[in-house]
Amino acid sequence: SPHEVHEIDQAEDTIDFRGRDLLGVEDLTTAEITTILDTVASFKEISERDIKKVPTLRGKTVINLFFEPSTRTRTSFEIAGKRLSADVINISVSSSSMSKGESLRDTADNLAAMRTDALIVRHKAAGVPHMLARYLPSPVINAGDGAHEHPTQALLDLYTIREKLGTLAGRNVLIVGDIASSRVARSNIIAMRKMDMQVSVCAPLTMLPVGIESWGVDYTSDFDAALQGTDVVMMLRIQRERHGDVLFPSLQEYSNRYCLSSARMRRAKPEMLVMHPGPMNRGVEIAPEVADGLESVILQQVTNGVALRMAVLYLIIGGS
Repeated sequence: SPHEVHEIDQAEDTIDFRGRDLLGVEDLTTAEITTILDTVASFKEISERDIKKVPTLRGKTVINLFFEPSTRTRTSFEIAGKRLSADVINISVSSSSMSKGESLRDTADNLAAMRTDALIVRHKAAGVPHMLARYLPSPVINAGDGAHEHPTQALLDLYTIREKLGTLAGRNVLIVGDIASSRVARSNIIAMRKMDMQVSVCAPLTMLPVGIESWGVDYTSDFDAALQGTDVVMMLRIQRERHGDVLFPSLQEYSNRYCLSSARMRRAKPEMLVMHPGPMNRGVEIAPEVADGLESVILQQVTNGVALRMAVLYLIIGGS
């Protein structure tokens, strides 16, 4: 309704996102991140209604172009668009002309010719969303490119932390796992540092990226020591599909050293938040009872992901 749109307009403050790409949190200022987070609550309320739909983006067309398998992110963007009444089209590589040899540039030109209003893209190669953005007149949203960035995941993680703890500045966050392969870790580190949060990473040396010294974070391979005094711990899965080398002797040894177990939770700071971007490998990086425990906000991350992506689509496409 006009009243709803007016309330959402107020949340935009003076920053105009309309027509802009969202390729990474590296491109966002602290004020822009705050504006996006402030906009989410209006859309989360929509998702809690019996009828979870508003006409805000009626007549707009959004395309999900995913070159990698995805469940949470693709479904989250699809639900977000549909709850705003946009026409959402999902394209997978196996059913697209690219499987027949069409170049990425030709795909971009054809999408532009169809006059779409936004393109959401995921690709295994870093930089593909940026390349598409050069050729498409409509906004491009990065849903994950290689090990580079996953901006909407980082934004929904910030929103979840702020929702649970009230503030972001000064909070201590520990990210544990396959740091070198994780676009989620990279985007979160960039976003959290912009919001004056203290970030540490923990992983076997083989899973720490080259040049970690320049990332502005503390790093260690001692999980038990790093866990002390942490407000938020974010567990990451081992991304075996991104590297062929053996990075640790066995899953059992990895689990012994880097699984967030009940015993480790008892030694951690009381009420420390437990996060995971999914998919989880239960019993490897996180114990089932911890993933389902009172401190876990993993399912809240999924819920907030829909609202965050509704806010991003609204701000970028520009609802009328």
